[in-house]
Amino acid sequence: MKGRNMLETERLLLRPWRAGDVAPFVAISADPAVTEFLPGPLSADEARALFTRQNALYELYGTCYFAAQLKATDELVGFVGVKYVDAMLPFAPCYEVGWRLGSQWWGAGLATEGARAALRHGFDKLGLDEIVSFTVPANVRSRRVMERLGMVRDVAGDFDHPALPAGHALARHVLYRLGCARSSGSVPAQGPTLKLR
Repeated sequence: MKGRNMLETERLLLRPWRAGDVAPFVAISADPAVTEFLPGPLSADEARALFTRQNALYELYGTCYFAAQLKATDELVGFVGVKYVDAMLPFAPCYEVGWRLGSQWWGAGLATEGARAALRHGFDKLGLDEIVSFTVPANVRSRRVMERLGMVRDVAGDFDHPALPAGHALARHVLYRLGCARSSGSVPAQGPTLKLR
């Protein structure tokens, strides 16, 4: 595991997943506020599978949805990161920035702080040309984070998520994009200094 390359921000440590993360992440994913725009909560087995998948992506691509740990308390607050996506999305393969935090940590700017670090890692260290993000139209909180990151909505790229059945209430997704040229002006200037450990 490339543990030395964890990302650190002012308040967060973004690191590979560990076995001890299962219980707190299952609790986060059982919160109805957190799962409002997701198909449902995760079981312990599903959480372990997510951890295994993300750690494997990290080994292959140097990035993933990292476990997000609050430095002040060592608490797991959720995940933040950029992951490689090769699913049947109309714009795949691509790299996607995403986050899921426990609702008790909402409103403190942690998603934006962590995502800025992940974006800068993607553009500056991995040399990515573009990173996308997407969510359901009603998820205004996440869309605001995308906009704070400098991402721009690609209306023509909005899509129905292929993992959900046709007509599902959460099937329709809005697509946001951020190119490397934009990152130098909007991502680093507003975010904390990125440290690689």
